[in-house]
Amino acid sequence: MLFIGLDIGTSATKCLLMNEAGAVLNIERASYPTSFPEPGWSEQDPELWWNAVCDCIPRLLEGFDASQVVALGSCGQMHGLVVLDEKGEVIRPAILWNDSRTRYQVDYLNREVGVKTVASYTGNVAYTGFTAPKLLWLREEEPVNFSRIAKVMLPKDYVNLRLTGVASTDCTDASGTLLLDVRNRSWSRPMMSVCGLRECQLPQLFESWETVGEVLPEIARQLGLPEGVRVCAGAGDNASAAVGTGAVGPGRCNIVMGTAGTIFMTTEGFLTDGRNRLHSFCSADGGFNLMGCILTGAGCNAWWMDEILQASDYEAEQALVQGGRLGQNDVYFLPYLMGERTPHNDPRARAAFVGMRMDTSRADMTQAVLEGVAYALCDCLGAAREEEVEVLASTICGGGAKSPLWRAIVADVLGIPLQIPQTEQAPAFGAAMLAAVSAGLYPDVGECAHALVKVSPRMVMPNLKIRSLYQGHYDVWHSLYPALQSVYQQIL
Repeated sequence: MLFIGLDIGTSATKCLLMNEAGAVLNIERASYPTSFPEPGWSEQDPELWWNAVCDCIPRLLEGFDASQVVALGSCGQMHGLVVLDEKGEVIRPAILWNDSRTRYQVDYLNREVGVKTVASYTGNVAYTGFTAPKLLWLREEEPVNFSRIAKVMLPKDYVNLRLTGVASTDCTDASGTLLLDVRNRSWSRPMMSVCGLRECQLPQLFESWETVGEVLPEIARQLGLPEGVRVCAGAGDNASAAVGTGAVGPGRCNIVMGTAGTIFMTTEGFLTDGRNRLHSFCSADGGFNLMGCILTGAGCNAWWMDEILQASDYEAEQALVQGGRLGQNDVYFLPYLMGERTPHNDPRARAAFVGMRMDTSRADMTQAVLEGVAYALCDCLGAAREEEVEVLASTICGGGAKSPLWRAIVADVLGIPLQIPQTEQAPAFGAAMLAAVSAGLYPDVGECAHALVKVSPRMVMPNLKIRSLYQGHYDVWHSLYPALQSVYQQIL
């Protein structure tokens, strides 16, 4: 049997082919642009995702027996608002997770409706990236478009709709809408009322491994698939990455160094952060997790390399950073290129370099970018530790995790060992694993992860001497956001 995992990402869609033994047979990708029509806005045409799927899957199957494909799973970027009319047509471009236009709607939810009230409805508080504030923005700024809404979808769910004709979502992705009662894994009627929605406008809820339908016959022919291929509900990208790295069951952790950066910590039952800095979400195995999210993770390095240095050789640039300088760099970088989520919930926050002198080198600044992202992840981990969530080790995946230097910095700053999974495409791999559970190959997600996930036997261990140096530098870095917070409020 063969299984397909789709990852509907921010910059590209990745397609992965897996056999029943968990071997990754092929990976294909198709890139697409993001539109930034105004400062702080971030949008995509959902047709780009569908075209990428139609491009990737036939290439993915070249040289393989497509008749052996039995199930498909999707994951993708969370929080994106896709709105459809009565005919199932897209009303406007999707508003993405890293869009910050909704700060006034977030203020309304957290101040007027109230932080405690919203948290009691959903288990979370409002952030600019979440879906519910986007709906409020649409109701206020584009009332005609809002009045046409027949269905509210998320990015990977729009792809599943095109595949199956079924409007569905899963509990992990729905957790990031601020419309889900996370504790009870059901839509929150009070939040629907706040947003002016009816339940019929929301997709049907499933668990991640549950089958929502089959690939439509005409779509199967177009993609080169056999008839009867199951499609499971899938998961948000971070929840799927947790499956793909084996972070399943209580007490596990996975760090994703993608465009954004996340630290995903599974919990024993539903748990909330008393200060509302972390997200309380459903996990793809039927459990729960706390998640810290920094809006610009590996995206910081891409910005630094592509836009500022205009250098394409990432490895060569990082080779200039001397190992003896780790923990001793007095240049600091705040990685808030798109505002920040955990722990500040501040869409006005901006990136900054601090501490440069006449002898500051290009390598010092590159090192500062890598360290700034690690310090921001340390903020997330610190918030969890304040809630007595113990993290002793973690897996790490994503494009940024391919860098040995960056992995070492993260291990030293966080002070925990890191394990490297067999594939960097952990979200797509996790989606394929969910498809295998959907097809009945495994009884549950935990059994599937135990059987299929493999990690490198070599762990990235923190260097205790460098770790002690980083603790002092982290304290300096940590003081910079409060010092600049009032300045951020004066910047448009």
